[in-house]
Amino acid sequence: MTDKSLLLGAVTEYPCQYCPDVLHAIPRSEGRRALGISDKPAFFGYDLWTGYELSWLDLRGKPVVAVAEISMPCDTVNLVESKSLKLYLNSLNQERYRSVQDVSALLEQDISRCVEGPVQVGIHMADSFRHRGIGTFHGTCLDDLPIEVEAYLPDAGLLGLVGRDEVVAESLYSHLLKTNCPVTGQPDWASILIRYRGWPMDREGLLRYLISFRNHQDFHEQCVERIFIEITELCAPESLEVYARYTRRGGLDINPYRSSSNTEPPRLRLSRQ
Repeated sequence: MTDKSLLLGAVTEYPCQYCPDVLHAIPRSEGRRALGISDKPAFFGYDLWTGYELSWLDLRGKPVVAVAEISMPCDTVNLVESKSLKLYLNSLNQERYRSVQDVSALLEQDISRCVEGPVQVGIHMADSFRHRGIGTFHGTCLDDLPIEVEAYLPDAGLLGLVGRDEVVAESLYSHLLKTNCPVTGQPDWASILIRYRGWPMDREGLLRYLISFRNHQDFHEQCVERIFIEITELCAPESLEVYARYTRRGGLDINPYRSSSNTEPPRLRLSRQ
C-alpha cells in the first residue's frame, strides 16, 4: 500500500525559503523485505543522483546556477523521496550563501540526516559540467537481438545459462529498461549494464527479462536490487554488477549501482540524460 505521506502525486507548494524539513525518508527495509533481502544485504553499491535544478543567491543577491552530483551508499537506513529532494533543492533559490563549498556542505548535512548515512555532494557550474561530456556503457548491447517478447511483468524464469563448460567475463547492456513510479504510475526510462564473471548467461533470455519490467511499478533502487538478486539466485555468477542510469524527471536523475564487491560505479552521463 502506498505511503499516504509521500509527496509524489500530491499537490504541493514550493517552499519560498530554505526548508530542510521537506525532505522525506523512505526506509530501505520496506522494499527489501518484499524481496526477501535481510537487513545486511549481500551486495554493495551506491545511489547516484544528479540535480539539474540547483540555484541560490550570492552575497550580493545575484543568482548562481549549478548542477549537483549526490552520492550515497546503499546501506543508508533510508532512501530520499525524489519529489521531496526537488522541493528541498528549490527551497535554496532565494537564500544567500558565501560559496559553493557552503552550499555543498549544507546539502551533505541535510540529506545525510534524512537518509541516516553518509552523503557526498559535488557541485559543478554549468560550463564545467559541460566538460564531463556524454559517455556510453562499454560492452555488448543486447537490443538488436531478434527476440519475441510476451512478458511485461517481471519474470525471473526468463533468465538462464547457455552452458557450464567455461567461465566468461562479460559486460552486457540494454537501453530498453522501463519501469514505473509506484505512486504516480509515470514511466521511468533507463539504460542498464550487467557486468559479470561466471557461466555464460543466455543473452536472449536476459533481454526478455529486462523488458519484462516494462509494466512493473517500483522505485528505481528497488528495481535494480531485484534484478541483482534474481540474477544472483538463478545464474550464480562469481561476481556481478548491475548499474541503471535513469533519465531525468523533475530535474533529477537517479542511478542505482549494486555490486558483489565493494567497487566504485563508473561516473558517466548517457545520451538520454
